[in-house]
Amino acid sequence: MNHRRASRREFLRTFCCAAAAFSAGPLLSRAATSASASAATTQSASAPARPNILLLVADDLNCNSVGAFGCKVPEVTPHIDALAAEGIRFDYAHVNISVCQPSRSTWMTGRYSHHSGGEGFFHLRKPNIPILPQLLRDAGYRVGILGKLQHSTPYGNFKWDLQQDQPQLGQGRNPRVYHDFATEFMRQSKEAGRPFFLMANSHDPHPPFFGADSAAWYQAKNAPSAVKPSRVYQPQEITVPGFLPDLPEVRKELAQYFSSVRRCDDTVGAVLEALRENGAEQNTLVLFLSDNGMSFPFSKANCYLQSTKTPWIMRWPGMIKPGSVDSEHFISGIDMMPTFLEAVGLPQPAEMDGRSFLPLLHGEKQDRRDLVFTQFYQTSGKQNYPMYCVQSRRFGYLYNAWSDGQREYRNNAMGGLTMKAMTKAAASNKAVAERVNFFFKRVPEEFYDFEQDPDALHNLIDDPKYKDEIGNMRQALEQWMSRTDQLVLEAFRARGDKQKQEEFMAKIKAEIGEKAKGEKIQQE
Repeated sequence: MNHRRASRREFLRTFCCAAAAFSAGPLLSRAATSASASAATTQSASAPARPNILLLVADDLNCNSVGAFGCKVPEVTPHIDALAAEGIRFDYAHVNISVCQPSRSTWMTGRYSHHSGGEGFFHLRKPNIPILPQLLRDAGYRVGILGKLQHSTPYGNFKWDLQQDQPQLGQGRNPRVYHDFATEFMRQSKEAGRPFFLMANSHDPHPPFFGADSAAWYQAKNAPSAVKPSRVYQPQEITVPGFLPDLPEVRKELAQYFSSVRRCDDTVGAVLEALRENGAEQNTLVLFLSDNGMSFPFSKANCYLQSTKTPWIMRWPGMIKPGSVDSEHFISGIDMMPTFLEAVGLPQPAEMDGRSFLPLLHGEKQDRRDLVFTQFYQTSGKQNYPMYCVQSRRFGYLYNAWSDGQREYRNNAMGGLTMKAMTKAAASNKAVAERVNFFFKRVPEEFYDFEQDPDALHNLIDDPKYKDEIGNMRQALEQWMSRTDQLVLEAFRARGDKQKQEEFMAKIKAEIGEKAKGEKIQQE
């Protein structure tokens, strides 16, 4: 262990020295980009090669839909599972906000979304926030992106060195096209003598799932076309998550979802194959995760365990011990950028909320990693449902600032087979009816024992046995709100005061907007 720590210190010391040669000009200036490219080509031959970074992202993948994280569906993620065996798996990893563009904005800034102005489906509202791809470019990296271009680019005027989106990628569902674009990008980077940062975003398993999507996607005339997953699942093969009822139409939609999960795994395997073929595997830090939970009721666009827990896996040959598992520390999306920057020896911008967890990659410990804070603000339909959550390894406390007994929650997941089946079953099934009603209305406060109830089926907020734990979690969330200048703080302190609640809802509408009548909306 001492030897590994010494190696890491020496490694980072060398990278810090090398990085100094690439820091020229303002963060977002074109001059800085030009200077960094020039510096890259004149880098001393004696300087060690800085690591490449490969960020692999699933779209709407539940953590427990991955074999390495306990999925019981057979052979659904063989390539992702192999990646976990070759690196480290984090059992307490979360995204900070459980919907696509806002989640990704935390990765690209190291900030909670209210600090960057990335709360909804729009580019950052606040100017001049340091963003990860620009910082890496300024240090001589070539930066590329495959898929989810708009949702993963913090500022609309930022241009990646490689950028290909859904239409050029077989609707984001053709692994071989991902492989070919990745191969060419890595080859060009190698020829230029520059390290690369490549963000490869699968569009799976985002709806529409395989079997419920458009036949036109698969037609040769629409090349590059989408392709069939390497394995298609049947309803009897899947396991129904505990937060959903076991109904025939639910199973049908879950089978479609898991077929899409398998195609996401196919894409991961294809990009990793390109990495091997380019001889870059040994000097590349790989990170795989999902942007949020599955697009089903009570998962995506919420603050439950299944909403924000993500299958976070990292591999870095020679730096991470294969087969490692961290079952102690919480990490979250805001920690990605500072960790990447430390890994390549670059300075940390001021005012980031996250911090590097690089020591954890070497089996070391870090303090202040016993809680995680997650939020939700706005759906893709631009409806505001602000929620705030704090989780420990056992408990989760949620504050639903929007819930007043009258407002009804709505999101894209309601359009699928599952919610339709639940609504139909509610007419004759009391338990399902209660679940459907709770989905729409919620209550202002929720408290769960996630060790005993990971699916958040039993709200313990009024159980006197948990009075102390509830008080502790409320206090932790309030302190976080105060520390991070949350707009909701006054309303939270005045829980139960309808006037304060409505004042806050008006403030959040003024801050981030709300859907206007007839306004066109994005997909989540």
